Amino acid sequence: LALMLRSTPGGVAAMRFDLLLSVAFVRFIADLHAGRAPHAPLSRTMPDPPLDLAAAVSAALAGDSVSRLADAVAPRTAQYRNLRVELARYRALAADSSIPLVPVVERLNPDDPYDGAPALARRLAALGDLPTTTPPTAESRYAGDLVKAIRRFQRRHGLTADGVIGPLTFRALNTPLSHRVRQIELTLERLRWLPSLGGHRLLVVNIPAFRLFAFDSVGGTGSPTLHMRVIVGRALDTRTPVLVEQLRYLEFQPYWNVPRSILVREILPQLRRRPTYLREHDMELVGQRDRVVGDAVTPAVLQRLAGGELRLRQRPSPRNPLGRVKFVFPNTADVYLHGTPDTALFAQERRDFSHGCIREERPTDLAAWALGDRVVWPRDSVIAAMAAKPTRRALLSRPMPVVLFYATAVALPGVGLAFYEDIYGHDRRLDEALRADRTPP
Repeated sequence: LALMLRSTPGGVAAMRFDLLLSVAFVRFIADLHAGRAPHAPLSRTMPDPPLDLAAAVSAALAGDSVSRLADAVAPRTAQYRNLRVELARYRALAADSSIPLVPVVERLNPDDPYDGAPALARRLAALGDLPTTTPPTAESRYAGDLVKAIRRFQRRHGLTADGVIGPLTFRALNTPLSHRVRQIELTLERLRWLPSLGGHRLLVVNIPAFRLFAFDSVGGTGSPTLHMRVIVGRALDTRTPVLVEQLRYLEFQPYWNVPRSILVREILPQLRRRPTYLREHDMELVGQRDRVVGDAVTPAVLQRLAGGELRLRQRPSPRNPLGRVKFVFPNTADVYLHGTPDTALFAQERRDFSHGCIREERPTDLAAWALGDRVVWPRDSVIAAMAAKPTRRALLSRPMPVVLFYATAVALPGVGLAFYEDIYGHDRRLDEALRADRTPP
């Protein structure tokens, strides 16, 4: 730009500079409002009202309210505000060359001798996990306040908070702070993609955190009313999609309608080997208009299943993979939230085990919260509906946004800034898209 202006006559250069500055400002406001990277709309049912950029910028310039315009078009959530604060802090940390790396050993248990203890203390203090009032340590031992600080660090990084420093914790400790800065920037970018959620109760699933959060509002402190572990889609082949739709009803004692992909890949081969498979798993054959046609498996039935004339569904039972309740928010990916009989998997640190749907750790609590404003659905009624047939549907008093989100950096009240692994590679692809972004005007 400077070279261009030096080669241009004075008056023309000033006009060109003014034009380029105006274009850059309009682009900045557009990016702040909806993000820089190209992306498909996240919601079919909750579109954001369009922003008249030209009118908004003209009004801001005329009224000398440029900073207020920037605040007005940015996301108005506590998460966005808190991450902006953390971004400034981590940029300063990334620029501080005095923060040491931590010497790596194979495994470090509490009370083990460790020559790297002073470096560990300095890094944990810089990151905020070790109180700055803690006296500097010259002792070559991993113990006391250092163990407490590591447990806090592990909680912030989605690791088992046992105080044992193994390969995963060492890797998280020595991750370049510039990478943490980029994680925050990428989450801020994705927050700009979301439709307006102000004033709504809502559910948020953060896929790489394997966590669900229920909010009575997205304003205020940003503290969730309810949170729990979840299981999401496998990173290799059945990823949970990123989307925003509206929760409309709950289904107690649900049938599991077997997705065609699972039928073809997993169940049909079983049926060809063991015709008794349906009875063993309490499944039934279903035709058009949900007409039940039995559970007898013959060559003709196998042919009709393979051709799509018949479907499979599993009856409500303790073994039903949907558990006792299903949370339905219609979407093109046909995913939903549900319970599960296989609760042991929630103890795993990494929980991408599903075919794309989201399994919740505490479905009773979530159902009671979702129906909390329905007088006819007190908690006792929710528990009763989950325990007894027949299948029942409970409508919400009003649709509630469900956000299936992907953020590897999150500001958590009471915990601090949390970081997670990029399990689906979405951060890497978004970073590449932003670096290949359009050229300057």
